[in-house]
Amino acid sequence: MNTVVVQASSRGRNWFNALTQQFDLIETKIDSLLIADGQLAGQAICVFAIVADEYNAYPRARQGEVGLLEGWALAHAIDEVIQADQAKTKKRAILCIVDVPSQAYGRREEVLGIHQALAGAVDAYATARLAGHPIVSLLVGKSMSGAFLAHGYQANRILALKDQGVMVHAMGKESAARVTLRTVEELEALAAQIPPMAYDIENYNSLGLLSQILEVEHAEQPTPSDVISVQAALLEAIQDIQRQGSVDLKHRLEGENRKASKYVRERLREQWS
Repeated sequence: MNTVVVQASSRGRNWFNALTQQFDLIETKIDSLLIADGQLAGQAICVFAIVADEYNAYPRARQGEVGLLEGWALAHAIDEVIQADQAKTKKRAILCIVDVPSQAYGRREEVLGIHQALAGAVDAYATARLAGHPIVSLLVGKSMSGAFLAHGYQANRILALKDQGVMVHAMGKESAARVTLRTVEELEALAAQIPPMAYDIENYNSLGLLSQILEVEHAEQPTPSDVISVQAALLEAIQDIQRQGSVDLKHRLEGENRKASKYVRERLREQWS
């Protein structure tokens, strides 16, 4: 019987290394969570990335998935940033580099409460945003299911690379095909007609949740010019958040593509009143 070897993505690690060359690396106790602290054009910023760790104590979290260790470690590290900046007028920005194939699925994860671990990460990110930390997510690879919800979705602004390897969805294609009793080909045919079912970043952008799509020369391994252009976009996003002064996510409803969502909410408010 042949064993299928799944190659873990290195996009998150590559972009983390490229964007934090002059930063101080922070000890995290686990090899799947990378953190660095530094300056971007005078703006203090803390960078977080979840990466693959083939020696992870939990086998289901060895390909870059967000599991028990990753959820709690994220929550703890972000809380430390919040506490350290509590008395500061200008809070550190937080950058989430996102390349996560899914949350870690497994019996041990379910028994030990992966829902609580990931909720802890979500809560920490949301608390940091509400405390005034500008949060920007940079999607450089897969941004799937509960992993993206735990690491990246709470950001004030979400930026994504324009590349076919950058995908956002509730689950992988094979899993979605099994759940819907379709083949992958049938699923792709439906996705061509129904944007929320699609995986590509262009269709996700049509839902109105992205702030910007960034064109780069090499999404897998960024070039020096890619790094410069992405740094400029990140700095612009952080400064825009600071100018707006808003800590909520209402801006996601302001785009042209969210008119229907706004209308439904208005009608619901009218009926509720």
